[in-house]
Amino acid sequence: MSCVHYRFQSRLTYDSLQFEGLNISAGELKRQIMRSKRLKFCQLKISNAQTDEEYTDDALISKNTSVIIRRIPAAGLKSSNRRFVGHQAGRWREPSPRADPSLLSLEQLLKTENLAEAKASEEDKLKAVMYQSSLCYYSSR
Repeated sequence: MSCVHYRFQSRLTYDSLQFEGLNISAGELKRQIMRSKRLKFCQLKISNAQTDEEYTDDALISKNTSVIIRRIPAAGLKSSNRRFVGHQAGRWREPSPRADPSLLSLEQLLKTENLAEAKASEEDKLKAVMYQSSLCYYSSR
């Protein structure tokens, strides 16, 4: 039995994949890795660990070769990683249009002392709290 040693770029340790013969195609190696690691909705890029040569799907990888695997999101899928969008480079993002015009704008909230009783959306109140809490660090300069 022959084997190829592989590791994902984000990992430190190598795993091994056994196969019959002297070499294995990069496409077959990808399929076996995806099956063994139960990966879905991504593509894999395979490169040689010593030379950084990237393999195409029809390239043959010799036995006992060490390769590095990189996960690439499948085309057409949106990232599910959601991050808080707020204070960027000292400026707040423009507020989204409100359904209720009687609510205070974000600019008015930034100057309000009692945010708990202010008539505004919870999202805008949180942004104002985050902004006001950082003012003491920047006002002394």
